[in-house]
Amino acid sequence: MAEAGAADLPETATVFFGGGTPSLLSPDQVGAVLAAVPLGPGAEVTVECNPETVSPSLLEGYRRAGVNRISLGVQATSPEVLRSLGRAHRPEAVPAAVAAVRAAGFTTFNTDLIFGAAGQTLRSWRETLDDVLELDPPHVSAYALTVEPGTPLAADPSRYPDPDLQADMYVMADEALAGAGLHWYEVSNWARPGHECRHNLLYWEQGNYRGLGCAAHSHADGRRWWNVRTPERYIRCVEEGRPVEAAGESLDDSTRWVEGLELTLRTRRGVPMAALEAGRELVQQGLIATAGDRAVLTRRGRLLANEVALRLRDGAPTGS
Repeated sequence: MAEAGAADLPETATVFFGGGTPSLLSPDQVGAVLAAVPLGPGAEVTVECNPETVSPSLLEGYRRAGVNRISLGVQATSPEVLRSLGRAHRPEAVPAAVAAVRAAGFTTFNTDLIFGAAGQTLRSWRETLDDVLELDPPHVSAYALTVEPGTPLAADPSRYPDPDLQADMYVMADEALAGAGLHWYEVSNWARPGHECRHNLLYWEQGNYRGLGCAAHSHADGRRWWNVRTPERYIRCVEEGRPVEAAGESLDDSTRWVEGLELTLRTRRGVPMAALEAGRELVQQGLIATAGDRAVLTRRGRLLANEVALRLRDGAPTGS
């Protein structure tokens, strides 16, 4: 928390320990960070954990330190798929981790899944969904595996995901999760009422947030910036009292308005119908449905969300 600017944090409604393996932090370390953050009443505090790194004592310590939400990086329950993703945990670690989360007194938590990995089939994906739903989680995130430049995956085209198979997997997930009482509230997220992740909603609603740590991103009223990428450079900047910001940009009103619509389009709230070009055509194509004066993505539309976003009108802010 010695990062320049950390001392001037406003009261915050959410804190999210994410990236890498935050559960390597001890409860005392997490508590020390939280003590430096001005938390608002009822603040949501989440820690990402890998199933193999949690234990009853660690979770109970986090709870005492002020954490009230856990996000478990399950990813898959097939040993072959876990190996493909480079994950260390065994499938049986998942139910044990969920049981420990509940025993520690956490009333809300997330299970994080990935689909489209090399070797993953519709059958193994269905087995993962069934295994997770057997644990009755209040929130599930399911992300399509994407190829990021500079990663080992990018260097191995034989492991690239099949877009058509991923589309089938998404449909399968949406049907299974909805059938279990979890409803989509963002393209990749499903939850029971009251268990939506408030921290992620802040991003989709274009709110202000402060990212602390190497490569962390921040946003404040149309200005966004990001920190130096490597841990070594970040630590050196902090120790020497130098700014950790690597670069930043300020958005004009028009750009900010359109980006806000792109983010909101991904959520169940949708966007004003007037914000979409050829709205009727998109309805006829089955990509959006209307809810009053708002346009909401259908399941097919969620599969093509980026293409639908291209139909957003450019222009000056008119509200959303």
